[in-house]
Amino acid sequence: MLIGGNKEKVIANMKSAAERGDLNCKVETDDPVLSQEEREKIIRHYLDNYKTFGYRFCNACARALTDTATRWLNRDTRIEGLENIKEIHGGAIVTSNHFSPLDNTAVRKAMNQAGYRRLFIVSQETNLAMKGWIGFLMNHEDIIPLVNHSEYLRNYFGPMIWERLHHGDAILIYPEQEMWFHYRKPRPPKRGAYYYAAVNHVPVISCFVEIRNLSGKENEEFHKTRYVMHILKPIYPDPDKSSRENSQEMMRQDYRQKVAAYEQAYGKKLTYDFKTDDIAGWIPPEC
Repeated sequence: MLIGGNKEKVIANMKSAAERGDLNCKVETDDPVLSQEEREKIIRHYLDNYKTFGYRFCNACARALTDTATRWLNRDTRIEGLENIKEIHGGAIVTSNHFSPLDNTAVRKAMNQAGYRRLFIVSQETNLAMKGWIGFLMNHEDIIPLVNHSEYLRNYFGPMIWERLHHGDAILIYPEQEMWFHYRKPRPPKRGAYYYAAVNHVPVISCFVEIRNLSGKENEEFHKTRYVMHILKPIYPDPDKSSRENSQEMMRQDYRQKVAAYEQAYGKKLTYDFKTDDIAGWIPPEC
């Protein structure tokens, strides 16, 4: 299932970014663009409401919708590597490649099979401005908004992360930051996910989603696809290292694992030279 309209411009943005080595930049064309005042208003509204009865009711509805969608969207998704995390029974940071607004459902299916009842997702605060049913889910599902502001990070974001981890939940943080639509390759991670794992003394559940083409068409631009979710070896902070040292080493290890998973899944070495096949299912326009 694809979300959004024509992806020709998005793919052109990805190609240009890959060629210049800017692998964490924004490439989507329709994401909300907000002023600083609008950003502050959105996050104030979220903070004022997320512990109210009305929010809890909508959260229950949103979770039910998401659980139903997860089962339907991932009816053909295969999960591999559950045995790697059978010893993890408490809170954890989950990392995965980010290529679709719906790829978190594959992560959710895997975490449910691993025994986690809830999966929280860190999401940029601009996503709270989305409209329609996606906007409803963004505002009421198990979302932890990320705002790049030191006071918010210290007083709100960090404590929300701590609360969910120490409640025993899994938290998905996309270390690649921006979504690259149907992009098969793992991109170099940023340090934030690993910092929060290190300071909270919890493991990183390292995941990589392989995307396989199917014969049928989703639309005129894309073939249908299916996922194989690879759960890799968990990564633990070293109690003898500082949070900074741990976050850097965990980040490097996670990237190494995702690169190895990519190379094994697709049978080729990872480079960032842009190829048509980098975009799963894409049917390029005829020249």
